[in-house]
Amino acid sequence: MGAAGAGSTDWQERLRARGYRATPQRELVLAAVQRLRHATPDDVLSEVRRTSASLNLSTVYRTLEVLEEVGLIRHAHLSDRAPTYHAMGEDEHFHLVCRSCGAVLSVGSAEGSAFVDALRAKHGFAADLGHLTVFGTCADC
Repeated sequence: MGAAGAGSTDWQERLRARGYRATPQRELVLAAVQRLRHATPDDVLSEVRRTSASLNLSTVYRTLEVLEEVGLIRHAHLSDRAPTYHAMGEDEHFHLVCRSCGAVLSVGSAEGSAFVDALRAKHGFAADLGHLTVFGTCADC
């Protein structure tokens, strides 16, 4: 099974449609993001190296940018450090991050619909929940 699961050529077609080649490095990085679910560039590099590929961090960053540009992955800021990437094949969600223990909870976009609707009604603003991160304290802390 390829990096994009059952439709393994979809990721290749999306790249080619935007003028990019479907390289082994891009497949490795995409597969690592999909396996890890929420991954920083350093996480991706470690995962790719664990599976025997020898990529460097700058290649990982460039590859993540390309994969995001073509809509295969997206990023969110779950900390004040590097962005965290996840595959677009997942349901759209936003994140709750506990400042105390660092736990990350993915919340389906339907749970934020009242907030999004209020922003649209009051400000005429169409919010992109996929980039939203709400910081606070989890129930366990």
